[in-house]
Amino acid sequence: MIEDIYKVFQKCRIISTDSRAVSPSSLFFAIKGDNFDGNQFVDAAFETGCAAAVVSDNRYKGRENVFVVKDTLKTLQQLANYHRRKLNIPILAITGTNGKTTTKELTSAVLAKKFRISYTSGNKNNHIGVPLTLLSMNRTVDMGVVEMGANHPGEIRTLCEIVEPNYGIITNVGKAHLEGFGSIEGVMKTKAELYDYLDANGGTVFVNDDNERLRTMLAGHDNLKVVKYGKNDKCFCRGVYSEYAYQTTVTWKTDSLSGFSKSNLIGAYNFENILAAITVGAFFDIHPTAIDGAISDYFPKNNRSQMTKTSRNTLILDLYNANPTSMRAAIDSYNSITDDYKSLILGDMLELGKESDAEHKAVLEHVKESGYGYAFFVGKNFAKFKDEYNFMFFESVEDLCKYFVTNPEKSKVFLVKGSRGIHLEKVIDYL
Repeated sequence: MIEDIYKVFQKCRIISTDSRAVSPSSLFFAIKGDNFDGNQFVDAAFETGCAAAVVSDNRYKGRENVFVVKDTLKTLQQLANYHRRKLNIPILAITGTNGKTTTKELTSAVLAKKFRISYTSGNKNNHIGVPLTLLSMNRTVDMGVVEMGANHPGEIRTLCEIVEPNYGIITNVGKAHLEGFGSIEGVMKTKAELYDYLDANGGTVFVNDDNERLRTMLAGHDNLKVVKYGKNDKCFCRGVYSEYAYQTTVTWKTDSLSGFSKSNLIGAYNFENILAAITVGAFFDIHPTAIDGAISDYFPKNNRSQMTKTSRNTLILDLYNANPTSMRAAIDSYNSITDDYKSLILGDMLELGKESDAEHKAVLEHVKESGYGYAFFVGKNFAKFKDEYNFMFFESVEDLCKYFVTNPEKSKVFLVKGSRGIHLEKVIDYL
């Protein structure tokens, strides 16, 4: 049946999974989840103009332009894999605890200097987003870049079986989604599923040689082609970074190339993301001037390592996500900024399971040890410790906003970081 669905897809070229946003002449997939059932909206999808639908409800059997399957999500994934094989292009897969979206954006910008690139839009990096990313690629594309996210064991393996990547990057491995992974060892094992797939299929990985966990995870993958980057002179691509005026710059070289990339990203932790993109570019023989131009032309968005100035303050925004590893890295980087009027606004880190209390207290201790006597913490997890520290605690971002209405801040530099679920972006208008 996949062949028949694919013939329809070739005519439609557009996949819709949300009946509220069905594109005319698209192929609608009635995805069924724990809290929703797309089968309930098939009629609405046709009324909006979809050309055909893939459903799992038997009452649609025999209806024109409707394919009835056992599992619509699995069928979507099978269709994406079928399409990927038809395209037969090299694909680079990127995963990791932190920095995977930034690395994906930078790497795609660099590769686009030489190739026709198609890459993951936004953060469509899960079991639905990855198939949609593949299906958005067409025969004009020379190379694909696919971001892969996971919060449970086995998910990277599943995504690899759909994408069949030729190249891979694990940006880093840290404490995130511990509720689903159970431990840092669980995170490492799941992320290493990318190495497992590439090792079994003769693939190539780009590895940050400065990261001890990544070096450990390479063990036993004897068939991998490994391209190393880092500060070590033995790496394929060597780099050093510096920060000036809220910018991260990277001086880099290989045995035959060298360059200087000036980035608009803020934070020393972005050094490894930038160097990963440079390394991929150098590996594919992209001219240093083109590599450096791609890096300097990239501007962060969606509040990722982004600096913005309001009428009263300077804000360093890193609001897309937060976990113990990224939180510590952001604080450490912020510590290096020389300004007498610095402060922090930090939000809860979510999905940490039984480790939540210990990890939130560890952040508070780190802020205290860093010498901040003036900082704001938002969320119920941080608020549990309000009697132990002389910081400002608010159970919600709305409470913090009310505080700034009556206690306005001026001429400060704020690091604002927290998990998406805390919605710290709301505080921007009050600073």
